[in-house]
Amino acid sequence: MMKNKFLTIIATASLFLAGCSEYDNFNAPELTLSGKVVYQGKALGVRNNGPQLELWQDGYPLKSPIYVYMNQDGSFSAKLFAGQYKLTRRPDAPWLQQATDTIRINLTENKNIDVPVTPYFSITNETFTKSGNTINTSFVVNKVVQTANVELVRVYLGKSVLTDQVLRDVRVDGNVSSLVFGAPTNLSADLPDNLKTLDFVYARVGVKATVTSEYVYSQVQKIALR
Repeated sequence: MMKNKFLTIIATASLFLAGCSEYDNFNAPELTLSGKVVYQGKALGVRNNGPQLELWQDGYPLKSPIYVYMNQDGSFSAKLFAGQYKLTRRPDAPWLQQATDTIRINLTENKNIDVPVTPYFSITNETFTKSGNTINTSFVVNKVVQTANVELVRVYLGKSVLTDQVLRDVRVDGNVSSLVFGAPTNLSADLPDNLKTLDFVYARVGVKATVTSEYVYSQVQKIALR
């Protein structure tokens, strides 16, 4: 009896190991879908790992989305299997939700795409200049969605290229009540002691609409301090 039990344990273990080996031998996704979110052909600045896209693959009974996060410059990349996908833009983003939000993708090779969006606001003509221990900023906020309202306008400074509302060393708020769309806005930010000794800092502008928790940003700029 003991011998039979021992043989049963060995057989069970062998089946388990064979199953694990078969599981480990599944092929990893080999194709890359990359791209960027754009407005009027230009990439939009966002919070790194903030706004998301969703991918849904056709032909599978168990439907679950593949979440795709964006870099701060609006770019994204995902490793996928070949197949038919539907790409959608998730809610709570700094752009308008679109009635027809699905982009169909036939992925048979590495592909790069632009994902068009309509931001509530856009930022143009941004400049950053150093004067002593102060960074002076000039930028233009444009209203894209006419029903949108601005909640916050901010300038950020940081020691990292990943500078935004969450990751920053300095934040300066603009006066929303005096903001004029389409006209230059000027803000100044004083360098704190932990940034004064650096060779450079990173800077960007962020604008938030009242209907979302995410900002649209200018692209990050590197400001030399020496």
